[in-house]
Amino acid sequence: MQKGQYQMSLVERLSFVRYGGTEEELRAADMLREEIKAAGGESEIMEFTVPASDVKVCSMRVAAPFEREIECVPFGLSGSLAQGGEDLRLFYAPRGVEEDYLGIDSLEGCVVMLNALSFDAYKLLKEKHASAFITFSGKWYDDEAPLDLYPRNIRPKMQEVGRIPGFAITSRDAAALLRDGARTLHLELVQEDLENTSRDVLAVVPGTEVPRESIVLTAHYDSVPVGTGSWDNATGAANLMALYRHFVKNPPRRTMRFIWCGSEEQGLLGSKAWIEKHEELLPQIKFCFNFDMCGTVLGPNEIYVTGGDDLMDFAKQYAREVGWSANFVQKVHSSDSAPFADRGVPALGITRRTDSAIIHTHNDLLFPLSAASMADIEEFSVGIISRVANSKFLPVPTGMPDSMREQLDKYFQRDKQA
Repeated sequence: MQKGQYQMSLVERLSFVRYGGTEEELRAADMLREEIKAAGGESEIMEFTVPASDVKVCSMRVAAPFEREIECVPFGLSGSLAQGGEDLRLFYAPRGVEEDYLGIDSLEGCVVMLNALSFDAYKLLKEKHASAFITFSGKWYDDEAPLDLYPRNIRPKMQEVGRIPGFAITSRDAAALLRDGARTLHLELVQEDLENTSRDVLAVVPGTEVPRESIVLTAHYDSVPVGTGSWDNATGAANLMALYRHFVKNPPRRTMRFIWCGSEEQGLLGSKAWIEKHEELLPQIKFCFNFDMCGTVLGPNEIYVTGGDDLMDFAKQYAREVGWSANFVQKVHSSDSAPFADRGVPALGITRRTDSAIIHTHNDLLFPLSAASMADIEEFSVGIISRVANSKFLPVPTGMPDSMREQLDKYFQRDKQA
């Protein structure tokens, strides 16, 4: 079999919408378990609950100075408007910062359109009593943008601040609303909270000499509700499976814990759930490798270094030894390694970067992926993971330097006073 062909075959089979908490995610989990069994290993499913919404009504219409229906989707868990809907004044706040609202003490009776929904922008909307908010996605020139409109939940930190009914529209419609002078929108949103069941797929390769020290390897296998999620992240899930197939036949000195994480796209919920349920194992975990989007033909290799300069030096030196070209980025990788790094576990995120416009859209398909690129990342990963898992002394200690701890606090939207 051609190198990388196994991974590509698994990517092809996983290329269907598998949103966290759905039957399709369970179908993908069962496929992964079958692959683990075929490799001669054992696995388990770890279930956890994920918040969701049952949307009854969601609509948007320009009410003045003209009338026009606008296609929209809701933000789940953002609350509801009054029965029958509300007429709200449209206000555009490009950055969502205080300067956008000069002279305005209250946004009550307004729906605020934002370029992007950050935690700080949301918190400010709540402080100023905004009645609703709108974000937009895609490009203003993209006729197919409605294909990428899908409901998503506001994040837990926003829910802690309080609920503001939210809507998403296309960039094309957002530009038209402002260009044409829309002043008043009639908005309807009625939804109820519920919970769905998501799951992680787990497998362990016991260490031969130092079994109480663990290396954790992660990749999420869920997708957003559009496209096929081939690149993001069937490739990472397939690469992790190739690594499992290697190490189950070649067990290293240290224990290896493989986690195919569910519901990453909803806020890293699978990795967070694993940590919450395995607190007793955290002191044993000495290193994390994460795989998120591997295997595109175009683009450079990238390694996200979530740790100190010693971790950066180790990753660079190993790549140089084996002649592997990559960009090195010392920051929090917005993926399932982040919750482990937050608990002091040094983490390397291995990926291959290409056009970011593919992510979370109908364009995330099989075409730009190749077996050769998958094989290249597998070969490098086997080498660097083996170096760590078989080392007499770990290349870096656990813990995070202050500079990275500040990044993690900011990433997880933690109040410095807490």
